[in-house]
Amino acid sequence: MARICVDGFNIGLRKTTGIATYGRNLLTALDGMGHETQVLYGPTAKPSKRPLLNEIALIDARDVGEKRLARLLSTASAYVGRTARAVQPSDAVVWPSRGGGRPRAQAYWSAARLFTTAQRNFAAKRGATAVRFADDARVGSPDVVHWTTPLPLHAPGRANVVTIHDLIPLRLPHTTLDNKRAFFRLCRDAVRRADAIAVVSEATRRDVVRLLGVPEDRLVTTWQSVEIPARLSDRPQDEVAADLLGAFDLGWKDYWLHWGAIEPKKNLGRVVEAYLTSGSTRPLVVVGGKGWLDEDETALMHAYRSRGKAARKRIRTFDHLPFSLLVSLIRGARGTLFPSIYEGFGLPVLESMLLGTPVITSTVASLPEVAGDAALTVDPYDPVAISRAIRSLDADEDLAADLVARGRLQAARFSPEAHRARLVELYAGVL
Repeated sequence: MARICVDGFNIGLRKTTGIATYGRNLLTALDGMGHETQVLYGPTAKPSKRPLLNEIALIDARDVGEKRLARLLSTASAYVGRTARAVQPSDAVVWPSRGGGRPRAQAYWSAARLFTTAQRNFAAKRGATAVRFADDARVGSPDVVHWTTPLPLHAPGRANVVTIHDLIPLRLPHTTLDNKRAFFRLCRDAVRRADAIAVVSEATRRDVVRLLGVPEDRLVTTWQSVEIPARLSDRPQDEVAADLLGAFDLGWKDYWLHWGAIEPKKNLGRVVEAYLTSGSTRPLVVVGGKGWLDEDETALMHAYRSRGKAARKRIRTFDHLPFSLLVSLIRGARGTLFPSIYEGFGLPVLESMLLGTPVITSTVASLPEVAGDAALTVDPYDPVAISRAIRSLDADEDLAADLVARGRLQAARFSPEAHRARLVELYAGVL
């Protein structure tokens, strides 16, 4: 067994992301495989002689400012690399519960402003920043560093593994605000340095081969898995129904659900159009904060909700919800509406199937891989087709029951056990 360190770039963000979920699930899988797991953080505070303050820095909500001169010096010196030092967690510090609390790891590493400095260095000099691990008698340094997304970092003398979730900035450049040239250079640099490359779907695999020129034999498709705590997934139906009624005034299996950051690829604008024209009397619940380029996606929804109380009750919006309430919302929905125009994987489809909720999703990118024959699939650019699917699921109890049954079978293909087996293949070449 090996010591495997996972970057904490997304895990450490205050708002949970899909890649943060991936990172936490990866740690869980590696722990289940018997590996020693570690996490690498890049807090804003400088290292302290006091272990307690170093642990606090990993999760501190306060962003310690950086003076302009210090920023310039740190960027200029990035070519020599950065040193990560071990941080010993204690029971004295309460970690935030968002996203699952303290990551499942046996060791933590910290290098101040590691990720921001590396990004500035790459933008200025187009070079990756080396990260080294200080000797520490209490903690063994990692054998493998797994970057959960392409980052301008590498760990010399250790196996470097990178996961590519999608190449959406290159495939659908109109849907993101990324600097496309910088993104292309970053991805090319990451795969060039990597000893092993994971992709989360066959759709992403095809994109990486075609757009980055990576030989197929360098890629391992691992897909993803999701582990939802039994305390949430196995709660009695009547308790969940009571939650929905008390918190949202919603009935069990009597509303539609769409969730995720509001950005063009999520296709919220067409979801709202299709819902309004479907004639369904079940409310639509939209959970998701602003991402980017959201104006066109939310224009129809805001215009409709401005008509008054009845309209606001028909389409209900929430920027963010606690994970426990989101799980209850998924379980209690008549269906998940997720006809995205592109996804590297599509976790909401898998999460819905695991929790017994029918899904309407897309015929494009990775979504057919995840959904299989267990969802209603539609052309995401066709609001009429989406509306037709909503009407079918709205009226047909047998169809809903069939999709639930098929969904549970399909979700089993992405079980934690299956994911671990694919990770064995990924690491086989570097361990």
